[in-house]
Amino acid sequence: MSYHHVLNLEREPFSTSPDPSFLYLSEVHRTTLLRTEIAIRLKRGLSVIYGDIGTGKTTLSRKLFQSFAEEENVIFHMLLDPSHKTELQFLLSIARNMGIDTKTRSIVLLKELVEKYLFKKGVSQGKTVVLVIDEAQKLSLDCLEILRVLLNYETNEFKLLQVVLLGQLELLPKMKKLPNFLDRICLKQFISPLSEEDTKNMINFRLKKANYCEKQPLFTPEAIKEIYTQSGGYPRKVIFLCHNALEYIIMQEKNMVDESVVREIVSREANVLAC
Repeated sequence: MSYHHVLNLEREPFSTSPDPSFLYLSEVHRTTLLRTEIAIRLKRGLSVIYGDIGTGKTTLSRKLFQSFAEEENVIFHMLLDPSHKTELQFLLSIARNMGIDTKTRSIVLLKELVEKYLFKKGVSQGKTVVLVIDEAQKLSLDCLEILRVLLNYETNEFKLLQVVLLGQLELLPKMKKLPNFLDRICLKQFISPLSEEDTKNMINFRLKKANYCEKQPLFTPEAIKEIYTQSGGYPRKVIFLCHNALEYIIMQEKNMVDESVVREIVSREANVLAC
């Protein structure tokens, strides 16, 4: 029997997989999602979402995709790892993602094929084409230049390609080296860590999503405070601590996570890293 069933949970509440249904929307996450949706619907072009490791950017991208999932006029394309060494590799990856025939190895011809695809979908068929790129800090300057060119494809009224970049903080200095690219950003949003209140709300939200309905809480207020202190409010760290804490109380035949459990988890992890 899995540990979440032992604790009267129907699902794993603290998985690190980017399940959009488990995304707790803090004020900054909710604002980012709404602003990005508006930018896409208005076909404004380039949106940049950035933040430190573990702040929930990838899960937010899945939530964004889910928001448009039932809209036939919106076509989503996603690149999860844009660490391409050359412009050609990057263009080929985009073209293949869009279902474009990639027999050619000419950058010029590939750009033309992508442009034709965008005009067909965006003008002839009236669809909105979205390209979401996760881990965008891995993009080279040459690849950013390719995106700048693709963002130039437009009608008199709107951009034919909507690009959403999600990246870590090192994305910013890269973009600053290309002023012409920087000028094309219509939305720039920073994802900050959670507050202590949001950390508590996130933990309770995930437990509720996993259908925990016992009267006795699984985490004491002191435990949640310690989780916040140890995690700094970074969602990925919060999830990691919560999962390990629940695993620990099962092994120790406890029925609740208190402050001492969290400290034991942190101490044990520190000892592993020190080895």
